Amino acid sequence: MKIIKISMLVLALGLMSFSAIAPVESLTSTPKTEEGTASVIVWKAETIDVGQIPQGTPKAIVYEFKNTGKTAVVITNVQGSCGCTATDYTKEPILPGKSAKVTATYNAANKGGFTKTVTVTTSAETTPKVLTLKGTVI
Repeated sequence: MKIIKISMLVLALGLMSFSAIAPVESLTSTPKTEEGTASVIVWKAETIDVGQIPQGTPKAIVYEFKNTGKTAVVITNVQGSCGCTATDYTKEPILPGKSAKVTATYNAANKGGFTKTVTVTTSAETTPKVLTLKGTVI
């Protein structure tokens, strides 16, 4: 009787592990768009080196992208990596074939090299895009 109970427990655990595999696979699969590609946003540059900038003078960095998909794209959130980076972005839907921009304004308080990021979330991609700005404050 004890062997039967252990066998049933092993069988139940085995079935539970197989049912857990399906959701994991769906989470790791690449989302497809209408064209069959993973992304409909093409960035002109994902990293911008601003070179040398003066201390205490805000520097605006503009990231441009194009909607290469078949439906409109909406930027849902833009977040700088620190309080020293203010952001602005196109608020209206970006129609197919049209371009838009995200602006990051870096206000350099300390001298020396810097690397900051701007995280952009859109309706077109499940994973936010991380853009980078770097340079040296003189």
